[in-house]
Amino acid sequence: MNVIFTCGGTGGHINPAIAVANVIRERHPESNILFIGAKGHMEEQLVPKAGFELKCLNVSGMSRGKNWSAIKKNVQTVANTIKAVNECKKIIRQFRPDVILGTGGYACYPALMAGTKLGIPTCIHESNAIPGLTTKMLANRVDKVLIAFAESAKQYKNTDRLEIVGMPVRREFVFNDRQAARRELGIQDEPLVVSAFGSLGARAMNETVAELFKLEKDAGFPFRHIHATGKFGWEWMPEKVASYGVSLAESPSIDMREYIYNMPTLMAAADVFISRAGASSCNELAATGTPCILIPSPNVAANHQEKNARVLADKGGAVLVLEKECTADRLYEEVMGLLQAPERMESMATALRSLVVLDSADRICDIMEELARSRN
Repeated sequence: MNVIFTCGGTGGHINPAIAVANVIRERHPESNILFIGAKGHMEEQLVPKAGFELKCLNVSGMSRGKNWSAIKKNVQTVANTIKAVNECKKIIRQFRPDVILGTGGYACYPALMAGTKLGIPTCIHESNAIPGLTTKMLANRVDKVLIAFAESAKQYKNTDRLEIVGMPVRREFVFNDRQAARRELGIQDEPLVVSAFGSLGARAMNETVAELFKLEKDAGFPFRHIHATGKFGWEWMPEKVASYGVSLAESPSIDMREYIYNMPTLMAAADVFISRAGASSCNELAATGTPCILIPSPNVAANHQEKNARVLADKGGAVLVLEKECTADRLYEEVMGLLQAPERMESMATALRSLVVLDSADRICDIMEELARSRN
């Protein structure tokens, strides 16, 4: 069985594809698996690290601006996309996939479009309640549109192509052991707080966390804190933290890094996780049952992150804080409030685990296998 996965841009698009690819590899050890992504993005690190072959193309997203610079960018984007579709046709003819799965982001458009033109069975997974631009453009061309939420069905015209499958998460998130994870990290009984706001980072939230470090120092470091700055935050955040009088070298309770590669371990070990509310992050937190504080990005289409966060918060699994209301003082109070209420955290963990579709990756594999058989 030959399978192409196409995704990119952020971990939220890449990790679900890896989760499904792992199941395909388990079911069909003889399979040939190829990922197609975009140059200069996280897939160049995450996909090879997961043990899969990757080919990257020169593609980019559309700008929503209306000025001359945005128009020029979009013209170049269209030209790059046309070229990428042709490159994908060559890759597909050589690799001869039985099925192609896209998991979101502009990086998956060329491969899926090329696949439909060449008669290859294709499907796209939409992780958010509101479909993104790529999904909208491909929904009437691919064979199957896989959605994470039943409520999303009303967003599509051709409901005969829809399958409700949940959100795939890697099995490491589902089958985790808190104590083993903490031993692996060298953490004893001290509380652990982990914060991350995406592979690129979020300027406003990184600034808030920098100030939060000062509050932790002033309080005598009541918990250990691991924070991922993201690609851009790593360039300026160390200096920002120093401006608050916090020396990272002299503060062993603070571990600041660019990116978290062992996320299943960190989520399993954490007492509290502070995060954006992308669909992937929400489902990973649900799978690990990690009490969380969710701060949705206000800069996303249709405000879908706040809708994701409210699902978890309404079930009692998360604390929802809007970015405009999220000061360092507020964040510190919320963290300490949770750490001082173990019964509440246990209730949150139970609520979170009740939300996850544990066999989502298997459901998607079933559909991919069916599509592959239909071609043969």
